Amino acid sequence: MSHRMCLLAILGVAAVVLLAASGTGRAEEPRSPSANGTRGPIVPPSLEPRPMPAASANGGGAAAPKSSLPEIADVLAVVDKATAGDSETGGKPSDYSAPVKLAVVFTGLALLPAALMMMTSFTRIVIVLSFIRRALTTQNIPPTVAIIGLAIFLTFFTMAPTFTKINVGAVQPYLAGQMTFPAACNRGIDEMKDFMVRQTRQADLAYFVELAKVPAPQTVADIPAHVVIPAFAISEFRVSFEMGCLLFIPFLLIDLVVAGILLSAGMMMLPPAIISLPFKIILFVLVDGWHLLAQSLVTSFN
Repeated sequence: MSHRMCLLAILGVAAVVLLAASGTGRAEEPRSPSANGTRGPIVPPSLEPRPMPAASANGGGAAAPKSSLPEIADVLAVVDKATAGDSETGGKPSDYSAPVKLAVVFTGLALLPAALMMMTSFTRIVIVLSFIRRALTTQNIPPTVAIIGLAIFLTFFTMAPTFTKINVGAVQPYLAGQMTFPAACNRGIDEMKDFMVRQTRQADLAYFVELAKVPAPQTVADIPAHVVIPAFAISEFRVSFEMGCLLFIPFLLIDLVVAGILLSAGMMMLPPAIISLPFKIILFVLVDGWHLLAQSLVTSFN
């Protein structure tokens, strides 16, 4: 009996540690105002990247650009230039202009699933739902299709404010002819970056800013997309695994109690998972588990 008590004590300590980590892991560091009263860098000073070498007086050095990656406007300009006519064709579009543009469109559509998974709340939701299915030990119940479907609609629900901002600030002005397509794309990306930065831990964001060797950003618009996306992804993985570990604890306690009862009764050959499964389902239903799970997922986003 003593070793069971030791196991329960260890699980209790682990639960306290995980709760403390989930409370402090996402706490944002205070941002001290600068001398002119504006907000300082959004990354901690201790983790800010080293300053880039400045240009020399004789013009020997040049300041590093903000980001060496091409923007959407640059990509569109390259496609237009590649498919435009030249002096040999008399200014008419080349024969491969339409196929090239179609290839660009289909490539963008192929990247949409990756954007859905790595730039929205989908990653956290689907991982937590997968954890609860493993904790219940119900094998393929709910089926994977149902898990993915619920995760998609919960993603639409949690991302509705961000999608509304994109529609008002980018889509509708573009349809009304008040904004060019590259400007609308950049406006939409800025709104997505604003959402991702709110969910990203400061330590993860500062780490990728340092790896990219870019100047310390003062605003969200200053952060390149190739920096904020991986920082957001690993932050989502951390939070979803924390929530999944906390979900496992009550069901693990049920497994321990059932295994102890079967062992004391001399039924060593009977798998404890078969006996504990109905008790797990009853407990999950009695506490209204799906309601609590959806509430926890929705309220976990800032």
